Amino acid sequence: MPSLYALKPWYTRRLRRFVDGAVARGTSPDLFTAVGVAGAALAGVAIALGWWPAALVLLAVRLAGANLDGAVARARGVARPWGFVLNELGDRLSDLLMFAGLAVLAVRTGGDAVAGLTPLTWVLLAATAATLPTFASLAGAGAGAPRLNGGPFGKTERCAFAVLATAVPTLLPGVAVVVVVGSVLTGVVRARRVHRVLASRSAPAVAAAGAAEGAA
Repeated sequence: MPSLYALKPWYTRRLRRFVDGAVARGTSPDLFTAVGVAGAALAGVAIALGWWPAALVLLAVRLAGANLDGAVARARGVARPWGFVLNELGDRLSDLLMFAGLAVLAVRTGGDAVAGLTPLTWVLLAATAATLPTFASLAGAGAGAPRLNGGPFGKTERCAFAVLATAVPTLLPGVAVVVVVGSVLTGVVRARRVHRVLASRSAPAVAAAGAAEGAA
């Protein structure tokens, strides 16, 4: 399914000089994870204050950090399981910081209830729903599937809609609804992909077991 995630290879190429510089200097990939989280923290403040141009730039920094940590680890040949853990923790913390900014913005700007729910409630629902794609991917990884990404609505889309809500706070409930629906859909898409991968891996084992039983 097409999404802004398809732009990741293009964005990675734009960041290539940072990767090359990190390799030349021996920079730890973890530094870029920290830069991404710091960008998200500052973006949360900008969002809370309604400064959408600053939020746009800082969320771009957040995405750059999330992109560069893995790219630098692979380029330097230092990818490790703990780096995977730090990357996941950084992504989740960055999301929480961004949604915290949106929650403060919702309280500051007020607004009418939509479908009986206040803008703040919608933001909290969106923050919860945004965890579903990651849960689906990590559950699959725990069962032996690759850590799957992609789908119609990932962190790039969440950042884009957060900037939109910051620029036009009256759209906050509508943006939250899009985040909820998009996140649920992405979680379902990833869960189905995980199911296909695991089913394809278990099929040979089932066939082998059947052959062994027949031979017995």
